[in-house]
Amino acid sequence: MTVTYSSKVANATFFGFHQLLLRWKGSIYKLLYREFILFALLYTVLSIVYRIVLSEDQKRLFEKLSMYCDKYAEQIPVTFVLGFYVTLVVNRWWNQFVNLPWPDRLMFHISSCVQGKDEYGRLLRRTLVRYVNLTSLLIFRSVSTAVCKRFPTMDHVVEAGFMTPEERKVFENVRSPHLKYWIPVVWFSNLASKARQEGRIQDSIDLQNILNEMNRFRTWCATLFGYNWVGVPLVYTQVVTLAVYTFFFACLIGRQFLDHTRGYQGHDLDLYIPVFTLLQFFFYCGWLKKLLWFVREQNGIDGKELPTRFSCWTKIYSGTFPHFVLFLHHARKLST
Repeated sequence: MTVTYSSKVANATFFGFHQLLLRWKGSIYKLLYREFILFALLYTVLSIVYRIVLSEDQKRLFEKLSMYCDKYAEQIPVTFVLGFYVTLVVNRWWNQFVNLPWPDRLMFHISSCVQGKDEYGRLLRRTLVRYVNLTSLLIFRSVSTAVCKRFPTMDHVVEAGFMTPEERKVFENVRSPHLKYWIPVVWFSNLASKARQEGRIQDSIDLQNILNEMNRFRTWCATLFGYNWVGVPLVYTQVVTLAVYTFFFACLIGRQFLDHTRGYQGHDLDLYIPVFTLLQFFFYCGWLKKLLWFVREQNGIDGKELPTRFSCWTKIYSGTFPHFVLFLHHARKLST
């Protein structure tokens, strides 16, 4: 989950944006500090071994190995594979957010086009909206681990009021090897057509607008289902991970400061601390870690949010069925 920081830079102060570099929550420092410390420790150990432990002959052999690793490590196309992977994963992550099924427009159409101030009219609008929410819930149970943990079975869906026991029987009687998120869409369309026949929707254009919005909502759900069904190819993740890790494994040896008295090219100074190598590790591995986090987050919401979501639901849901769940019961009473 991204961390909002726009309020921290709302005012144009001299050090406003520089303060963002010192934030810990959601920062690259929090994400990468373990790997960064490990890389620095391994580099330091190799440097101490080269300077103190090895004999002169062993130092000459290590220096040849270091120059070899430094020369051929640059042939690993880290920038290319990381850039390709960044484009793929970030575009995929953003498109999933863009295609989240928002029910607002559909609810506005239902509220304005489905007439009736009596009990039946209110139940009719509530049932239409409930079918919309049920469609999104079935999709979210498929693509989000957090929602699946909140509603692990259809019993929980019925208990929460998104589906009546009668509707569940109809739902389970439909045999399909695929996700049946489209069934509430069919119920919605049939109920909207019935409302038009009964005069609750006074114009066919209004009915068409409602159905078009529902079809748009279904398209969003289908897009999310498709993204969850076809993930990022494992080969891409493996290639990028191996390229980055292999490159920095070679840098552990190839970027060592060698004896400057030997006159090796590019080793005129002995600075002990490889500043630019550490910066390179920080940037490349930071991108890789963040991209792997994106891939993981695309399969569900961070589990750390679950306690908050459960507490919010506990306050909202009192344990009794909402009135709109009893639509069929009230409809039968009104018809008699």
